[in-house]
Amino acid sequence: MKETKAEKNEKAEKGISLKTLTKSSVWDLQENDVFRLLEGAEKDAEMKENLRHYLDIIRSAFTIEELKDDDKLVKQKFTKLDYKVGSVKTGDDAKLILAIKKRPIMRVTDLTYENIRHISAAKLVEVLDRNFGGGWDSLSQSIQDIIESGFDISTTTLPKDRLHKKGGMYEKKVADGYEVLEVAKGSWVEAIFAKLKPESYKPRMQFDTRSEDDEDYDEDADLPEDDYNKPDEDDVELDEPNDDEINEDNYRTTFAIEQDSDEDAESLSDYIADE
Repeated sequence: MKETKAEKNEKAEKGISLKTLTKSSVWDLQENDVFRLLEGAEKDAEMKENLRHYLDIIRSAFTIEELKDDDKLVKQKFTKLDYKVGSVKTGDDAKLILAIKKRPIMRVTDLTYENIRHISAAKLVEVLDRNFGGGWDSLSQSIQDIIESGFDISTTTLPKDRLHKKGGMYEKKVADGYEVLEVAKGSWVEAIFAKLKPESYKPRMQFDTRSEDDEDYDEDADLPEDDYNKPDEDDVELDEPNDDEINEDNYRTTFAIEQDSDEDAESLSDYIADE
């Protein structure tokens, strides 16, 4: 499948490289992208040493076959199976010949938390249509959880003649950008609506990076007033008694209670699991 210009620009903006590659972001790549990343590893000694680690990440989204030799007939065999074949240098005179193909998402069992946000709502409906029979509730809870981690899902079951009623739920959902799958249930129809969830916003902690050398630097500027120890308005201020006013009603004493030693007591580190 030919990559569009928009898809290329999106990858460039994300700045995907071998060092930043994850089991989620690898789904943004196509076979040619993988070989371009692997070519970059040839010039970086650190990445070359960790090549097997990167290949394991790539395998989460791609089928990778390591070819024993550079035989032309073997290459043609894999090419006919829609693999991309290429080589990666692993040493001065050594190279690794790889046949790579993107894993297809054809069935609901192909859906994972890593790839669910890398397909469109239309693709999801296509996958569901290929597997459905009993409707949304026929899916296992684990598959439903995966789908709902990336998509807004809602369903309705109505008689055939009422499903497409003007001004009804079906019309409103489609107008709002939802894809729809209709599952026939006798004289009734279950409609499953799906729409990709927006990326969740994660606020980042901001730090004051101004320097004292800056002309407009003010050490106290924009700093919130420290009123942690300031009494609330509702608090009643009590006058401390002086020596002449000490009596049995306001006198108190304090004393230290020594903690019993326990040689067998466990320390806090005993409760911390090794990473």
